Amino acid sequence: MEHDFKGKTVLVTGAGWGVGAAVALLFASYGAKVIVADTSEKGGKNLAGKIRGQNGEATFIRIDVSSPSECDKLIKRTIETYGSIDIACNNSAIFTERAHSLYKDINAVGNEMSLDVNSLFYCMKYEVEAMQKQGAGVIINMAFEVGANGLTSFDPSIAVKYGIDESTQNIPAEFSVGGIRVIAITQDIINKALLQGIRLTKRGMLLKLSAMARVAKMEKVASLVVWLSSDKTTFLLPSDKSSVVSWACAQN
Repeated sequence: MEHDFKGKTVLVTGAGWGVGAAVALLFASYGAKVIVADTSEKGGKNLAGKIRGQNGEATFIRIDVSSPSECDKLIKRTIETYGSIDIACNNSAIFTERAHSLYKDINAVGNEMSLDVNSLFYCMKYEVEAMQKQGAGVIINMAFEVGANGLTSFDPSIAVKYGIDESTQNIPAEFSVGGIRVIAITQDIINKALLQGIRLTKRGMLLKLSAMARVAKMEKVASLVVWLSSDKTTFLLPSDKSSVVSWACAQN
């Protein structure tokens, strides 16, 4: 399905690699001006350079989304750079050692919680404020479907990212969102990120918990984000209510 995002500004956090990079690349291919936000200068600059190399428009901004002041600056720089913030994809997450939270270092768990939970609030606070001034906007929050299947003991980031569903449903009442669509995509198991560094035996366990018993492709994740951000879904997902979209995209 073809889309046209010319003249639109898209902010993607955690865009230096994985799903975030795939989302940023696809938006750029449809003419959007993309802010590539990530903690990694190498990954972020490489991705922005790749987009420009394909005749797209992209700017890298290094950001620590666990800091409210940095999130505020990120939104302001986005608007200063391209004049608006039309779409925001909140994708940042931390994946650390794969073990039950009780066995982890306290600081490690605290860092995950700070990034995966607090950062969503910080980003959305300033995104919503900016979009309210514009009178419109789309916010996509990336969560994990597998959090509902007992995988919370596998990695706390899954548990807190799964909690994004509830946070998203409560946002309109909290912020009196008007003209802004807020959507959470509860991802299935993807062929990057979560599966990296996991032993084959555990991969088999993860696939059994997957909605389709197969691994999702990042490119299909990106396609869903782009479609949900388009004008084609304004009737399906009205601006006066938030939405949680559960899905599974198989490789084949």
